[in-house]
Amino acid sequence: MDPFVFVVLFVFGLAIGSFVNVLALRYDGEHFLFDPRVIGGRSHCPHCKHTLRWYELVPVISFVVQRARCRNCGARIGSQYPLVELLSGFIFALVPFSLQGAPVVLPTLWVIAFEILLLIAYVDIRLRIVPDELNIFLGIAGIFIAVFTVGYFGMANVSLFGAYAGIFGLQNNFWIAHLAGALAGAAFFWLLAFVSPFVFKQEGMGMGDVKLALPLGFLFGWPDILLLYGAAFVIGALAGIAMIIARKKAMKQTLPFAPFLVAGAAIAFFLGTPLVGWYFRIIGL
Repeated sequence: MDPFVFVVLFVFGLAIGSFVNVLALRYDGEHFLFDPRVIGGRSHCPHCKHTLRWYELVPVISFVVQRARCRNCGARIGSQYPLVELLSGFIFALVPFSLQGAPVVLPTLWVIAFEILLLIAYVDIRLRIVPDELNIFLGIAGIFIAVFTVGYFGMANVSLFGAYAGIFGLQNNFWIAHLAGALAGAAFFWLLAFVSPFVFKQEGMGMGDVKLALPLGFLFGWPDILLLYGAAFVIGALAGIAMIIARKKAMKQTLPFAPFLVAGAAIAFFLGTPLVGWYFRIIGL
């Protein structure tokens, strides 16, 4: 990819990340996500309510120049603002880079899908919910990705597992593989949500995770969803252990799981093929 194009996409992604921040921070869990009552109005400091000027809203740069503080009252600005902007910037730059050679509509749709996932992760961290409308939007993005993937590559499933995908079956028909991914994901998380209160004496997976597993499973398909879930559970376990060691969580406290699913999706998308190859070489296949 031309370095100039990469930079332009990254900068545009920073701006979209700023909008993702607005949506995630203003969403109250009761209204429709894009309700004007949720996202309407000028940006302001959450502490002193000072209306922000344009030069206080430049992604990342304003945060650095103002030393992470409000220019009006001096209150600290949360690090989530530049973090989300940077993640969005990398989504816009790295997704097209990873899909070079594909028709432009496919990287565009995958960028949209990952922006939706970024928003889902942020809202789940804040409110411990996954908005239904975001699951629907992710499902719609997945359907469009599927249609254009079939139109470009044909009906055979395009898997991150490459030649190893045949071990898991269902590779002759793209639609069957992706429907199987959706159903397998939803069934697995529903089972976890059902048995957790009996086995662990507390709620484990929420229904938001179950509903998210459906479009996410369709988006990645079978068997790629196995890699995604494996990465999500490993990251979730490591994060839980780290927080327990740091005494920020007790053993019986739960963490929002959607962010780990999103992290697993990113790992599967960007690193899936080399990880699968490395794993199967280790076990001698």
